[in-house]
Amino acid sequence: MRHSHRRSAKADGEARELILDAAEDLIARGGFDATSTSAIAKSADVPKGLLFYYFPSKPEILTALITERLPAERLDANELAVPGDPAASLLATYTRLNLSDHDSGVLRVILWREAETHPHVRSRLRKVQANVEHDIAAVLTACLGGKANRKAIAACASAWAAAVYAFASADRLADLDGLPRQSSARLRDVARMLAAGLGTPLAFA
Repeated sequence: MRHSHRRSAKADGEARELILDAAEDLIARGGFDATSTSAIAKSADVPKGLLFYYFPSKPEILTALITERLPAERLDANELAVPGDPAASLLATYTRLNLSDHDSGVLRVILWREAETHPHVRSRLRKVQANVEHDIAAVLTACLGGKANRKAIAACASAWAAAVYAFASADRLADLDGLPRQSSARLRDVARMLAAGLGTPLAFA
């Protein structure tokens, strides 16, 4: 999908972006360790020497992807909170994050996969996760107007963030195999269950 703009990008001297495009695609498919700099250079259609000009070591490519291309989305609690309806508020955060379809979903695949072996990736992952959980908690707080305790809201936010990431991954796997996505209906059920745990009335219509 990104590859369609490579000819004009290269003509404009954007070799560095071509390299990152290629690295993102290849690392998401095969993992960082299994992706060679030769393969990245070939896919980007640039000389290997030019790759090393921009990225003197292979880990620097991964660092650039994680730090430059992963959007730091922040959720606006006032915009997304549905007063008195925490389930709807949670679903609004899922729609806004759009992890299943957003281009950054590819980067999140890389982020989660490479966190095991790369400390700087783990650091970035912790920051992303903390921001998402904090913002979901803020949305719930705005939704409930202080009617639920902070500990319950924090637990709900953590559980919802985990569910959103898990279902986004399931959607991407389904897409790869040409299978229908099933996350939407199941996420609604999870949202309702978590909202019930906050001690609020729910409409299951």
